[in-house]
Amino acid sequence: MNSGKICIEVCELVKQVGIFIRNESKTFDQSVVEEKSFNQLVSYVDKTAEEKLVAGLKKIFPDAGFITEEQTVVSEEKEWLWVIDPLDGTTNFIHQIPVYSISIGLLKNKKPMMGIVYEINRDELFYAWENSKAYLNGKEIHVKQNAELSMSLLATGFPYYDFDIMQKYLETLHVLMKGTRGMRRMGSAAVDLAYVACGRFDGFFEFGLSSWDVAGGIFIVQQAGGKLSDFSGGDDYIFGREIIASSAALHKQLFDVVYDKFRK
Repeated sequence: MNSGKICIEVCELVKQVGIFIRNESKTFDQSVVEEKSFNQLVSYVDKTAEEKLVAGLKKIFPDAGFITEEQTVVSEEKEWLWVIDPLDGTTNFIHQIPVYSISIGLLKNKKPMMGIVYEINRDELFYAWENSKAYLNGKEIHVKQNAELSMSLLATGFPYYDFDIMQKYLETLHVLMKGTRGMRRMGSAAVDLAYVACGRFDGFFEFGLSSWDVAGGIFIVQQAGGKLSDFSGGDDYIFGREIIASSAALHKQLFDVVYDKFRK
């Protein structure tokens, strides 16, 4: 298997689907939006983009199965799995806020082996494959080597359906708002992770994520020299619905705050 060749082919596919999404954004009508569950929005754009991605990926790597957000393919138990979010940041897209992305991860026995995140409006393609560096539009990227929480800019996502943990989030934000340069809520976890990988954000944490939200970005962070964990310090951040991502230098300080509020 030539991972580099496959990654480049997937990048070309993702950019083609990104053009479709960008074009649809110009005339999108909010009346066609569906609600899968409370605050879980979807439209024909998500569904069509996913169908295009699945069809293309089947041609590129026929042996792999799929985990897809919009269930174009029933999830399969295979050695290799593509994990797809065809439009991460659907709410932003619907409201014409230009922060949304395509995220694709490739897992082997549930271990990340490749990641692609395409921020559509800025035409920024982040990617990495097994044993490669991490790249943004062909240029090598690295996490920021800042070891001081007080000097950091962080990203997170707010609860929008699981409000049982709202108080824990508020307590965490209270500490981090006072102890950092600021917090940002972009609305796309895939973009947040890509921005950690290239050093725009020093760190990112979020609760309540699905595998397709993070599968692409986590591998890019890893290959860019970053560190990942769940809220308990373990490695269940693909399917465990919680993640902390940062440089190794900053990780303990950010982890200590999150762990103190969510786990103690």
